[in-house]
Amino acid sequence: MREPPSRQARRAGAMHAPVRERRHHPDFNMLDSQGWKALEAEAKLSGKGWGREKQWALEMGLPGSESLTDKSIPTFARGELPHFAGINTFLKAPYVENVRDVGKYDAAVLGIPFDSGTTYRPGTRFGPQGIRRISALYTPYNYEMGVDLREQMTLCDAGDVFTIPANLEKSFDQITRGVSHVFSSGALPIMLGGDHSIGFPCVRGIAECTSKRIGIIHFDRHIDIQQKDLDERMHTTPWYWATNLPNVSPKNLVQLGIGGWQVPRDGVKVARERGTNVLTIDDIEKLGPEKTAEIALELAWKDADAVYISFDVDSIDCGFVPGTGWPEPGGFLPREALKILGLVAAEGLCGLEVVEVSPPYDTSDITALFGVRVVVEALGSMLAHGKLGSHKHLIDKPVSF
Repeated sequence: MREPPSRQARRAGAMHAPVRERRHHPDFNMLDSQGWKALEAEAKLSGKGWGREKQWALEMGLPGSESLTDKSIPTFARGELPHFAGINTFLKAPYVENVRDVGKYDAAVLGIPFDSGTTYRPGTRFGPQGIRRISALYTPYNYEMGVDLREQMTLCDAGDVFTIPANLEKSFDQITRGVSHVFSSGALPIMLGGDHSIGFPCVRGIAECTSKRIGIIHFDRHIDIQQKDLDERMHTTPWYWATNLPNVSPKNLVQLGIGGWQVPRDGVKVARERGTNVLTIDDIEKLGPEKTAEIALELAWKDADAVYISFDVDSIDCGFVPGTGWPEPGGFLPREALKILGLVAAEGLCGLEVVEVSPPYDTSDITALFGVRVVVEALGSMLAHGKLGSHKHLIDKPVSF
């Protein structure tokens, strides 16, 4: 017969626990890790901007009560802190009441509360509000990149474009006018949508201010290049019309993440006829983020002078972004998309739009928060690579209103 395994009786403290050998990678050096390098990079950042903001808060909000030991706290909330209080501009950046002053800033945020181009679930007209509200959660500092937007650039919020809910074409004209004004001022325009129909008037607003050629990198699950939808220029049509502009070639349109069961064949036909560049999620998984970004940059910049990014949040798997009009499983993981975004933004941008955030369908503001992350990721990457402001040389046909 088989004998039962022997057992050792052990009173607490009477026997030592077996010693387990701890193994680690013999070549690992903490000082070579990104985590440690980020710690060192923070020490090189200035704190003067934060000091100015705290002083401004005391002047504008009155000194705090005598019982406070932190004398930098004002009576009325002003600036970044506390994150749960204050009037929500994007990242609590200064609100520019007179939009003629946007040229004093490196970048300007424009809300475009418009969803009349939506063909299914409305609600993206509330996107700018939702993005601004949850942006209060963020600080202007990014650990891994070692950048601080408050210390290294100037950012303002120009408020919202006055769109006309019942009229697509009048709204498009308003959007183009607003974007062209900001671009002509020298500030980098950052558009918070809104449905994806705004892509056409936003690009048009930049294209009319320059004779230079513009490429587009488009993150999406949908191809968005058919001529019309429901007999109008809807959120499924922006790139048909944008690539009709004389200085925006379809050969420089790069579409990342397209696929699934919501890609109209009318759009597929146009993309094929115009020779646009389309990579599916499967393509991107095989290539990896770095190679994908390299290809996107090569195609978008070929014979072009600038690149515009259009980021539709529904390019992300809908498990991460429920608050959008056309949710589709199987899209990017957030980490993948942000990696590619940072790599392509590192070469400089002439404009950035974030579209299809629909707060009525959002859960815990996570879709709106991702919209915030797209903006700060692009700005941070441009700062880290010295490309913020590189668009200014394009402005050879500025508008004036």
